[in-house]
Amino acid sequence: MRKRNDDTHNRALPSKDSNQSRRERLTSAVMTTLASVTGTAALVAVHHHYRKRRQPDASLQDYVIGVRAQWQTWQLSSSSEPQPSGQPKWSKLARFCHACQQAAVTWQRAYQQPYSDNTDNNAISDLAAVHTTTMMARPVCWVSGVASMPKNLTATDHTDGQSDNDFGVVGIDADRQIVWQTTMPERVHDIVVQPSVDGVLDTDTQYDMQYHKTNHQQRRDVVVMGRRPSERFWVLDTATGQVKTAIQAATDRHFYGHACYSLDAQRLYVTENDTVSLDGKIGVYDATDDYQKIAEFDAFGIGPHELVMHPDGDTLVIANGGIKTERASREELNLDSMRPSLVYLNRHTGALLEQVVPAHNQMSVRHLAMHDDGRVMIGIQFQGDKHINVPLVLTHQRGDADFKPLTMPNDEWQRFHQYIASVAVDSVHDLLCVTTPIGGCAAIYDLNTQQMIDDVSLPDCAGASVLADEKKAGFIVSDGQGRLTTLEVKSAPTAASAANTSLDTAWQVRSDSKWHKMSFDNHLQAL
Repeated sequence: MRKRNDDTHNRALPSKDSNQSRRERLTSAVMTTLASVTGTAALVAVHHHYRKRRQPDASLQDYVIGVRAQWQTWQLSSSSEPQPSGQPKWSKLARFCHACQQAAVTWQRAYQQPYSDNTDNNAISDLAAVHTTTMMARPVCWVSGVASMPKNLTATDHTDGQSDNDFGVVGIDADRQIVWQTTMPERVHDIVVQPSVDGVLDTDTQYDMQYHKTNHQQRRDVVVMGRRPSERFWVLDTATGQVKTAIQAATDRHFYGHACYSLDAQRLYVTENDTVSLDGKIGVYDATDDYQKIAEFDAFGIGPHELVMHPDGDTLVIANGGIKTERASREELNLDSMRPSLVYLNRHTGALLEQVVPAHNQMSVRHLAMHDDGRVMIGIQFQGDKHINVPLVLTHQRGDADFKPLTMPNDEWQRFHQYIASVAVDSVHDLLCVTTPIGGCAAIYDLNTQQMIDDVSLPDCAGASVLADEKKAGFIVSDGQGRLTTLEVKSAPTAASAANTSLDTAWQVRSDSKWHKMSFDNHLQAL
């Protein structure tokens, strides 16, 4: 009996070999972890050393921010909640590929390697001399110009009141955080995102569709127009902010600050000025051939500003401001005799299809937005005496003889101080947003009733675009004080409308602002 008990006791005790094996495994794990940490630290140190040569403002904190951002994206991919943008969740593999591609571009930029086999190394060096990009691995939802941008995202103002700032462009994610920022050699105006063409993907599964959509989005361009009168525009990569090329205006031409793509994404149309005759022109550039200029059309007016593509895919809609601009400045030469108009042009031939003139010759037709149903939304900048009250927000549809003004409470258009800076339309919910930095507000209209829903006080606001989530009605507005403000519009049925469904539904506007250490400029565009 004693022998059996001893045997049982011996089996319960761990052997010396077992304890030694555990210690060896633990030691191996610790050494492996230390080696991984040391190797990672060494790689970061080497990368940061070369990165500082190209980007003096680079900080080790950038790596911490990047890791934190990537961790957040992995959390999103494993969460059962939808992304903030309302887009389908990425798979872990798709997010990993996205992060690797972003990291590769950053590494290439640090060493100033060519981005593709077709890119000239000298051209890259020239661009790098005037552009600096800081980037983090997150998807972009909006792109905006910046009139005053800190070279370091964590930079603060100098004690003497001078800020270490610059002009630039930024990419913004669904949470209104800065994804990338790229410095520019001059102040910019319009930001034009290349359309994502339907039907280019041929995939069998939802995962493949999402993965290829992601990669297709990364290949899209964003065109950045200089502030009028400018002789340059730039082509950037939408996902990374990398400057791909710069286009110089032709002889006796300068750009008027706006452009638009054809719906097939192959042509770029740019408003231009003939600096000799001062006639408006539309330059046609081939987006498939390094944005070479291939044609030029007459704008049938003076001072063409914003232009948009009609949903029919064949018609350009042009806002002719009617103002002659002196060759080397922004001086306005003909305010008494100006003749603004809205022009419809055949984008293939340049033929004039239709032209509409506003009621007052000093109602400069400046900014446009296109509804999916073909209605044109128009923002006016009135050049007449301050006491004159004229409508500043109009609509037009092909075939109509005149513009249709939206309704202003008590017809007091002076609320906008005769200046509309941006026009954005939510076609899904039939809503319109207009901004006025001089009036210090953003106004939202119900296009079904033509009535203003509300105006929200936002000093120095200018840029406006639709929300990233199409399920949510409303807009995002940027301003010169560094705010990105969402204006979410929700239906609020009144007791009367609940009892009588024929009555219009009331709306409520909920605003929410996020602050940044930069001054956002005129325009904000959604991807």
